[in-house]
Amino acid sequence: MQREVVILVVEDDHGHARLIEKNLRRAGLNNRIERFEDGQDVLDFLFRRGDGQKRQMDVAYLLLLDIRMPKVDGIEVLRQVKADPELKKIPVSMLTTTDDPREVEKCHALGCNNYIVKPVDYEKFAEAIKRLGMFITLVQVPDVGSIG
Repeated sequence: MQREVVILVVEDDHGHARLIEKNLRRAGLNNRIERFEDGQDVLDFLFRRGDGQKRQMDVAYLLLLDIRMPKVDGIEVLRQVKADPELKKIPVSMLTTTDDPREVEKCHALGCNNYIVKPVDYEKFAEAIKRLGMFITLVQVPDVGSIG
């Protein structure tokens, strides 16, 4: 039996974060969603640093990562996650407002699994998140074990 995947939403814009969660629910996902407002917070969670909440062992995670964020941007989070022997198993979807081909290429080169442009148009964005939700229900996500 497949275990539930915990979805980590890293998005500094509250409105976008609510929209993402609402449309994942509309797509039929009842997974636990953890929200982080900046890249540093999610890195601390994933690498089990600092005083806040920490990643659990043997849990499957999926990362939805905004690129433009305070403290540490999404590309740097992606770079650190994919450079780690355990964390690199986590599927990462980049969320951004730009479709700059160089940025898309850089994210794919670093190992992101897909790249979703946040359209300014609400309906298009809602549809993109719904499709992502359907993808999540189909994909097998490996558990992330202990580091080192």
